Amino acid sequence: MDKNTTDYRHDAPECVGVLLTNLGTPDSPVPSDVRRYLKEFLWDQRVVEIPRIAWWFVLNLIILNTRPKRSAAAYAKVWTDEGSPLLVISKKQAKALQAALDGQFSGLVKVELAMRYGNPSIAEGLEKLRLAGARRIVVLPLYPQYSASTTASTFDAVTNEIQGWRWIPELRFINHYHDENAYISALASSIQGYWSEHGQPEKLVMSFHGIPKEYFMAGDPYFCECHKTARLVAEELGLEAEQWQLTFQSRLGPKEWLTPYTDKTLETLAREGVKRVHVVCPGFSADCLETLEEIAMENKEVFIQAGGEDYKYIPCLNDDPEHIDMLSELVRRHTQGWLEVPSSSELEMRKALAMDVGATE
Repeated sequence: MDKNTTDYRHDAPECVGVLLTNLGTPDSPVPSDVRRYLKEFLWDQRVVEIPRIAWWFVLNLIILNTRPKRSAAAYAKVWTDEGSPLLVISKKQAKALQAALDGQFSGLVKVELAMRYGNPSIAEGLEKLRLAGARRIVVLPLYPQYSASTTASTFDAVTNEIQGWRWIPELRFINHYHDENAYISALASSIQGYWSEHGQPEKLVMSFHGIPKEYFMAGDPYFCECHKTARLVAEELGLEAEQWQLTFQSRLGPKEWLTPYTDKTLETLAREGVKRVHVVCPGFSADCLETLEEIAMENKEVFIQAGGEDYKYIPCLNDDPEHIDMLSELVRRHTQGWLEVPSSSELEMRKALAMDVGATE
């Protein structure tokens, strides 16, 4: 589709756009909506690196006939009156980030939220920025650690969408922020704040979303970035090696994923006599199905049934002010040199020149 044609004005004011993205969510916790979401998500070749013909049969004939019902039941456990927790929190993050940037840049920056899969889509978010006059856009995927299956997939979706634009915007893309001082500090403050209310456990487990081990062996830096984040957080908290552990969750299918696995680790810890465990998920910027259902519910049951006694989940940073301040600083840094937009007189001159050669607006 050819954008920037019928609705373009030569004197339209400009701004700098921020596309804030996350993974996505079904529209509702019913199997049909979950199936639609899973089909989009699991068909992404960045997510499942299997030849398309073979994967089409597995996905459409097996997975999409069995998994949607189970996943819908899981979503129903965490769904709120406002909707999907991930979407509700993401909207709060976008609103808070917009407010923070308004305070710094006097309305020159426009924030739009988009999901890689589901709604609001990346195409929708980019279109809103286009209509707002964003000639320069910084894309901020809320994935602290880079992976091809998340960050690169977002890049694919953004660039695929703007291929149809006549006047493409300048783009800057924030790949990761796994070792940003402010990010580490925000995580440590969140954990310390939780401990001030609930006490410190015997073991802090830092659980990250897993990826297939073969992705790491092919060069994906995700494993290393997760380890660096966990080490820096432990150092910030002053923890000894025996007081914390890194694990990986959410594996799918028969292939080996990054280890150690979160559920197996919790089971082992309990059987070895560890009674008090807290779990935090530093790779998730907002609470979602994987944190609220898998970690806070399923893995709690694993730990307790194996002999553990006290299991608590420490929430994600969500829209915590320290988290928003960190994100606004990332945007500020990545928009340097961009905040000088055309003045009204320059826009009027642009319009006059265009009309001289036959333009109507």
